[in-house]
Amino acid sequence: MANINQLYSKKVLDHFFHPRNMGEMKNPDGVSTVGNPVCGDVMRMFIKVKNQKVKGKSEEVVEDVKFQTLGCGAAIATSSMATELIKGKTLAQAEKLTNKAVMEALDGLPPAKTHCSILAEEAVRKAIEDYKNKLKTKSEK
Repeated sequence: MANINQLYSKKVLDHFFHPRNMGEMKNPDGVSTVGNPVCGDVMRMFIKVKNQKVKGKSEEVVEDVKFQTLGCGAAIATSSMATELIKGKTLAQAEKLTNKAVMEALDGLPPAKTHCSILAEEAVRKAIEDYKNKLKTKSEK
């Protein structure tokens, strides 16, 4: 049996044992829940968005982000890293987050755990999509 330190990078282990931005958010602007029925991992992501000046123009920025994940260590680590990668970024930048970027930021994942980074990417995109749909609904009223 392989040692956990041989399977996962130091960054993966750090984000698993010391997750960043974990928890629920009160009054989020966008929420998503994604899951993988094969492995049972479920991720829930919350975002808070605010308008702020970026390079002289008003942009929507991910002011805060939280996650709740039920799953393996890689699922928790990828959720944590995804939040770190989008916090403080414009929505346009956050929407471009890829599972590859999450894996690279964690110094890699075992091939059998790549699906965890895909879930993290999906959670971010769907939380942003939820935010945009809520804005659209408000403007139509």
